[in-house]
Amino acid sequence: MSKLNETDIQGFVLRGYNLPFARYLFLHFEDSARARALVGRLLPVITTGQRWDHGKPQSTANIAFTHRGLAAFDLPEATLLSFPVEFLQGMKDRAAILGDTGINAPEHWDKLWLDNHVHAWLGINGQSPEAVDARCSQIQALMQETGGAMQLAWQDAAAIMDDGKPTSREHFGYTDGFGNPDYLGVERSTQPGQGKLMPDGTWAPLATGELLLGYADEAGELPVAPVPHILACNGTFMVYRKLHQNLATFRAYLEERSAQYGGGMEKLAAKFIGRWRDGTPVELSPDWPDPAIVQDPNRNTNFTYGADPQGTRCPIGAHVRRVHPRDAFGFNGRLIDRRRITRRGLPYGRPVPEGEPASDAEDRGIVFMALNASLSRQFEFVQQQWIEYGNDAHQGNDKDMLIGNHRGHGKFVVQGDLSATNPPFLCTHLPNFVELRGGDYFFLPSITALGMIAMGLVDPR
Repeated sequence: MSKLNETDIQGFVLRGYNLPFARYLFLHFEDSARARALVGRLLPVITTGQRWDHGKPQSTANIAFTHRGLAAFDLPEATLLSFPVEFLQGMKDRAAILGDTGINAPEHWDKLWLDNHVHAWLGINGQSPEAVDARCSQIQALMQETGGAMQLAWQDAAAIMDDGKPTSREHFGYTDGFGNPDYLGVERSTQPGQGKLMPDGTWAPLATGELLLGYADEAGELPVAPVPHILACNGTFMVYRKLHQNLATFRAYLEERSAQYGGGMEKLAAKFIGRWRDGTPVELSPDWPDPAIVQDPNRNTNFTYGADPQGTRCPIGAHVRRVHPRDAFGFNGRLIDRRRITRRGLPYGRPVPEGEPASDAEDRGIVFMALNASLSRQFEFVQQQWIEYGNDAHQGNDKDMLIGNHRGHGKFVVQGDLSATNPPFLCTHLPNFVELRGGDYFFLPSITALGMIAMGLVDPR
């Protein structure tokens, strides 16, 4: 596999920017010619995957489109029909498949997502709120000059700060952001445990086609992609989900249940997720957090579950074990290599320090974004089979403890042993700790494809 053409791939796809501030603009196109003109003007502004030899920029900008957004450019019908059906339908119409029912059903989403008006996502990441504002102003000026788009809404997000320094914590207090996969040809600082497990116990990058269209995937096949080929190549699909966190409910539940659990509150919190709140993997250190492991890139994602089939160290239903089971299903992990996704995103809303009163009514949570070459085979499979259903992990109908749609009657089993500090434990009447507030599926085109769209040159023949 030769190196990828990084200048043709949007930077948001190839690297986690790790910039602490973000604003996501949601746009609507009213006129195809003006919309194309806007994309043409935006092209020089879009951040590519090119290496930053002189340090991080002050800000970045990237763009992606819903299927309706692509239709608003007057792309040929044959091209629009060649996209995978799940992208064509959009996330709202897939609610039943995804388990987005009850409190998570579309009728409870933010108004933005209810009328199918979102045509584009424009993501701006920055080193400071001022850098984000400046980039936004630049883009809004282009929108006004071309009359190319109407801004429907925006979503601000930002890393939670400690003494003015950005952290990778989310509102429930867990350190996040360990698990993104390695892919062939994608340059990044790789860590053991992030790719796919090899028979000799080492780790190797996943096939490029698990992330990018136009390349072979783990089955040696090309993922389903639109025509012409050049429109799809070096692009990918993005899932955008606004996940509201019920912080007061989470803290009250943890406090109440841990009072009955022999291992104590922090250990129970660790069992929920499969990592201690500082990020230590429970599988490697089941009895206490170990900062030395967290800080060691050779260890903090380098573990498997094969030697812990009963879940006595890390519960079988723990969040990180469910969404990335590694070798837990046998076959040396081969069953999960085609279910991996690349995560992006940041918390939004006001953080509430431990010990201070929090309200579920306040708007806070995580903007979850996932990149994958196949929405159905990767994101939708994980959401449907591993988050909203537990059979693959021998958990029957039990849903993911943290983000499952429990509706007050879920359960979570902590497998233990006979020791006083690691007893088996049952959590029942699980509330929804997380609620879905909206989102959609987007196509993140290559720079070449953006140029073709801007010039009206998309021809499926």
